[in-house]
Amino acid sequence: MDESSQRLTPAEQCAWRSVIRMHERLGGRLSRGLQSESRLSGSDYAVLVNLTGAPAGRMRHAELAKGLEWEKSRMSHQISRMAKRGLVERRECPEDGRGAFVVITPEGREVITKAAPRHVEAVRRLFVDPLTPEELRTFARVADRVVERLERDQC
Repeated sequence: MDESSQRLTPAEQCAWRSVIRMHERLGGRLSRGLQSESRLSGSDYAVLVNLTGAPAGRMRHAELAKGLEWEKSRMSHQISRMAKRGLVERRECPEDGRGAFVVITPEGREVITKAAPRHVEAVRRLFVDPLTPEELRTFARVADRVVERLERDQC
């Protein structure tokens, strides 16, 4: 690999830094809003959103971790914290003694149902509203292309 392929051009570096800055600031602002308004962390919200979209509100522990791009230990700690608060529970898989399901509880559903409208309002205000419809379509195409690459080059 030559030296030039190890460096970003000024334009590439500018784009990359913009993505990182947006991700950090937007994620931080949304997480603080969730915490102050709903007492949910951004991680809590991510887990609950995935579970509410899953059949019967349950997913295998490993599948949930993979979908969120989290290490098994991070997922395990997160689920333990959420289970202590009554938002989710672990259930053994009857067909596979090694696997376990993470299941959203009625309390978890209630919390996410109350949190979602305010979260969507914040996403709209901070991300959607500043962009034109064409910019949103372009952003979605670019993001989808990056995600496709990530899915192809899993490691």
